[in-house]
Amino acid sequence: MVDFTLYDARSAPAAARPALEKVAKNMGFVPNLFGKMAEAPAALEGYLTLSQIYGRSSLNAQDQQVALLAISVENGCEFCVAAHSAGAKSAGVGPEIVAALRRGETPAHTPLGALAEFARTVARKRGLVGQDTLQRFIDAGYTRQNVLEVVLATALKTLSNYTNHIARTPLNRELESERWQASEKEAAS
Repeated sequence: MVDFTLYDARSAPAAARPALEKVAKNMGFVPNLFGKMAEAPAALEGYLTLSQIYGRSSLNAQDQQVALLAISVENGCEFCVAAHSAGAKSAGVGPEIVAALRRGETPAHTPLGALAEFARTVARKRGLVGQDTLQRFIDAGYTRQNVLEVVLATALKTLSNYTNHIARTPLNRELESERWQASEKEAAS
């Protein structure tokens, strides 16, 4: 079996140490995703850089977390669903919306529901969305710029979701209260 090392700031390859040290300082812990990504310092740098860029998008903090959570559920990424459940709650997304997203459902909240549905569709169809799907998203109050920012979110989640699947990233204790299993989505279907 191929096993990926879970690095920390002391044990990581030299090129990844500064990034892990900065994450630990900013977050108070190193998410295990980053500890696994440290195996390839360029992948870690790419993820962190893309995450910073996404953070500067025109989507607000709630929108950003809803898109990331919806995509992570669609991709069945247990680590990222837990992380973005915590992130969404921290950004002020209501618990009923977070719960619906974790079940793979579209929240009743119109703009956030439209965003979640669009983000899931982009991920599921690998960007091959129809004009009706685009129009529903625009009609919910989003813009063409937001369309492409959801594509950016999908790229970000492709990096992390696929890494977590391949490296079998364990959940940090700091995220344990948000633990999620992919079977929760299937059970709701």
